[in-house]
Amino acid sequence: MIRWILIGVLTVGIAAVGFWGYQEHQEKNAILVQAENDYQRAFHELTYHLDLMNDKIGTALAMDSKTSLSPQLVEIWRLTSQATADVGQLPLVLMPFNKTEEFLSDIGKFTYRTAVKDSGKKALTDKEMTRLEKLYQQSADIKNELRRVQNVVLEENLRWMDVELALAEEGEPTDNTIVDGFKTVEKTVEGFSESNVDSPLPGTSSQDHKYQFLKGEKISKEEALKRSKNIFNVKNTENITITESGKGSDIPIYSISYRNGDKNAYMDMSQKGGHLISLLVNRKVGKQKISLNDGLKKAESYLNKHGFEKMEIFQSNQYDNIGVYSFLYNQNGVRVYSDAIEVKVALDNGDLLGFTAKNYFMNHKKRDIPEPKLSAKEAKESVNADVKINEKHLAIIDNDLGKEVLTYEFLGVLGNETYRIFINAMNGTEEKVEKLDGKEVNFDVVS
Repeated sequence: MIRWILIGVLTVGIAAVGFWGYQEHQEKNAILVQAENDYQRAFHELTYHLDLMNDKIGTALAMDSKTSLSPQLVEIWRLTSQATADVGQLPLVLMPFNKTEEFLSDIGKFTYRTAVKDSGKKALTDKEMTRLEKLYQQSADIKNELRRVQNVVLEENLRWMDVELALAEEGEPTDNTIVDGFKTVEKTVEGFSESNVDSPLPGTSSQDHKYQFLKGEKISKEEALKRSKNIFNVKNTENITITESGKGSDIPIYSISYRNGDKNAYMDMSQKGGHLISLLVNRKVGKQKISLNDGLKKAESYLNKHGFEKMEIFQSNQYDNIGVYSFLYNQNGVRVYSDAIEVKVALDNGDLLGFTAKNYFMNHKKRDIPEPKLSAKEAKESVNADVKINEKHLAIIDNDLGKEVLTYEFLGVLGNETYRIFINAMNGTEEKVEKLDGKEVNFDVVS
């Protein structure tokens, strides 16, 4: 009798385990299918946007009126932004694609500056026309390469999840049709960079965004694993994997991931100095036990612990039970938007869930900040009179041309909406206006 009872219990147990395993398998498959769909969408949208961009550039070459050309150039600028966003959604972290992104950025900068400048009656100068013709030819080459990859993807029903696996294989040659296709695109664009040496885009610099603030000596994989263990807050490296970035990436990094049960985490750490560039922890967050303000203290403590000095909170939000905090560097009372850091904190126990300091390490430096030519009162005259100003700061921001400018930052209310308005401190130009969409701001009323 007892034996039959035990057999029955074991049978039920085996069935339960089998059902649990099946459920886990189904959930995993659902996640993989969703990821594959997202990758496919991003890739086909990238191909479409580059195709359309090339057509728009070709059309612009036939225009001779400033009135019709300016909107066309702005449209090209918009398409480069969309194409860059598409690239960012593809699994190319381990494969350098920065030359192509730089090329798209260069087209965007050129078309935007040309669209907004006052060049008199003539739509384009001879030099600008030559530049646009070259961009038309080069964008056509990229379009054709991507179309070739797209045809192979559709005909052979290739999967982007296989690309991710191929890129993650360490120490083995990567043999993947999609990867090879993107490598060809990158090599093609690298040739463009060389041919464009004598015709740089106006106002751009080869020194832009080179992670100028990374300090220290190169660390080994072993040291990176040791540091990641502390950041992941785990006792050993048993469930941690580490991969080096490919040649030609913006900076040499270690891509480090942790998987164990319900907790998955991923980080990028610079090989030079072992600095944490970004971190994402995915786990179930329990019932809120600490306030948004207590979470801020945790975030500030983390920044102080890792040597980020003079960082000032300027924005905080709560999503479900997660606090999201944005910090800016403060140099002598001037907030520097280029040197931004974002921290995410779990409000159930105060754990670090997310961190990104890419902008900080790319842009941070000691700046020679000029004295403003306008007073705050004079700058305020450039703000809509119906906006009730509650707070003001001096701030350095990147304007629409990518140039750092000193501004007065005004936070105010119009109707039921809150706005952040940036007025150039040197000439009173309205540089940017941002609607805050419910972001938490602590107002200090000013006159």
